[in-house]
Amino acid sequence: MSLSGSITALATPFTDAGELDLDAWRRLLKRQLDGGTQGVVVAGSTGEAAALSDDEYERLIRSAVEVLGGKVRILAGTGQMNTAKTIAMTRRAQSAGAEFALVVTPAYVRPTQAGLIAHYRAVAEQGGLPVVLYNVPGRTGCDLLPETVAQLAPHPHIVGIKEARAEPERMQALLALRSEGFAIFSGDDPTAGRAMLAGADGLVSVGSNALPRTFRRLCDQARAGDAAGVAELDGQLQDLYVFLGVESNPIPVKALLQRQGIGQGLRLPLQELSSAHQASADALATVAGHLEEQSSRVESAA
Repeated sequence: MSLSGSITALATPFTDAGELDLDAWRRLLKRQLDGGTQGVVVAGSTGEAAALSDDEYERLIRSAVEVLGGKVRILAGTGQMNTAKTIAMTRRAQSAGAEFALVVTPAYVRPTQAGLIAHYRAVAEQGGLPVVLYNVPGRTGCDLLPETVAQLAPHPHIVGIKEARAEPERMQALLALRSEGFAIFSGDDPTAGRAMLAGADGLVSVGSNALPRTFRRLCDQARAGDAAGVAELDGQLQDLYVFLGVESNPIPVKALLQRQGIGQGLRLPLQELSSAHQASADALATVAGHLEEQSSRVESAA
């Protein structure tokens, strides 16, 4: 099983009452399919995994399999704060139908690099799913270093990494480890085009929740080496990139989805987008619509 291209880290829609909105979830999945998304992450950090019950977690995965199975790769966020819990969650995801486990470094615990090696090897060997490493030290307080990744990459059940650090030096160090059995993904929307032009296999995106066609176009252009096309599209997306960072993820992207008729809010301790940014959300929802129409025309002309 291989992974590449445009992968969406899905947000989880809730109702006004804070319940899981499976109707909106299925509509979000269908929009991703229609928009050309090549993979989805269910219940990652963008999906507010920490706020989901085990039953909700399984329902989301099973519903994704019903809508997307055989058409779009399905990853499940399974990373927990210790190894035994991560293995258990990975097995739960496997039984629900996920194809891959996206495993973030244990948050807050701050293991050593040797601890990370032991952790990921145990999950890969006991969890039942191919593992995609996930490094996002700004959220976890733990940085999975390239020399550590080099020791993990040859493992037959470790198939890639999502790297959310934006420095080009970090991506270059990881690209040296890329192989047929180990893929490199950017986890940073604003610098993903640069990473893919340099050889990364794809992007695990937040923004593609609201703009699936546009981010598929960005990935296609970058992976084809179209630097001019990437620069032009990145320029059109700059305001979006800034907006997605004005408050903690997934607050901004869920504000955009709400304006697209998908979902009604978040679960505490996350709250709705503050009033200072509501006008920006309105404007960007309109821009998103125009960019999706533009990307649809490009797709039709291809």
